[in-house]
Amino acid sequence: MTRLTIALVGAGSMGSAVGKLLSASGTRVLTTLEGRSAASAARAREAGMEDATLDELAASDFILSIVPPAVALDTAERLAPALTRAANKAVYIDCNAISPQTVATIAQTVDATGAAFVDGGIIGMPSSPKFYFSGPHAPLASALGDAGLAVRLLDGPVGAASALKMSYAGITKGLTALGSAMSLAAMRNGAGQALLDELAESQPEISAWLASNVPRMPPKAYRWVAEMEEIAAFIGDGFAEHRIYEGAAGLYARLATDKTATDALSRFFSETAR
Repeated sequence: MTRLTIALVGAGSMGSAVGKLLSASGTRVLTTLEGRSAASAARAREAGMEDATLDELAASDFILSIVPPAVALDTAERLAPALTRAANKAVYIDCNAISPQTVATIAQTVDATGAAFVDGGIIGMPSSPKFYFSGPHAPLASALGDAGLAVRLLDGPVGAASALKMSYAGITKGLTALGSAMSLAAMRNGAGQALLDELAESQPEISAWLASNVPRMPPKAYRWVAEMEEIAAFIGDGFAEHRIYEGAAGLYARLATDKTATDALSRFFSETAR
């Protein structure tokens, strides 16, 4: 079997974990560390990823884009000239938490280079991610299953995998936002302990879920702002419920810098976990 070369753009917590999974399977993993922080560079090296030029990335077998939602389009545009120049073009897979509308724009950017485009969505923790792929070129991504990734192909167009990711994240991260907002409001108005007690008594599953997930949220809040905005766009301005996720984006933007509030949430839910 020919050894795959996979370019992975984005050496954050998820990207570096995916790089480690690929490297462990014997896959050669390339990345670009240009403009990345020292922490990202260290994570990439620890995951067995090699620093490479954009032209080297473009000539690999696959490019996996795993970056913050706000820079997903910028990433495709940065790689487009190299993809255009490449004689043997990588299959470009966008794995970011973005709306189908944003995916369509990225697909147009990649299509113009002559490279194949696959829509992707990641669900799960960095230690055990599942990759959903859709679009006419999605079957090409099945090769990633032999490279150590959990691959699931969707019978749908470009945008279907991202729609799944938006829907799933809208429920899970939306519930985290709802629990955080209501808990903070209860504490501000003297009903915090009563809320904890009532949730534990009448909604034990929700109580346990929030106790597990809300305290883990603060370090990720800044990254979830753009994701909530993408979910709002996914729903569409024509539906009133898109404002739920605009509100969630505002909440996460505040919690990203409001340590008093996030410390209060951690203390609040530590009571539930006891």
